[in-house]
Amino acid sequence: MTALLVVIHVIASLLLILFILLHAGRGGGVSEMFGGGMQSQAMGSTVMEKNLDRITIVTAIVFTGTTILLAFRLQS
Repeated sequence: MTALLVVIHVIASLLLILFILLHAGRGGGVSEMFGGGMQSQAMGSTVMEKNLDRITIVTAIVFTGTTILLAFRLQS
């Protein structure tokens, strides 16, 4: 059970790093390469950015959950 949690935790952490890097910052970001450039400035945020936000939040929740479960599991 602990090995499965560690695998899920590592995958979630790598995905979280990837999704955070894809977010557009002040000066753009990697997400501009996929069509988030001029449209996001003119129209607010695009559908792709909203979906990226949702995926990032879900991944962060999974990461937080596995962190808490691993802390309790390794403590006992």
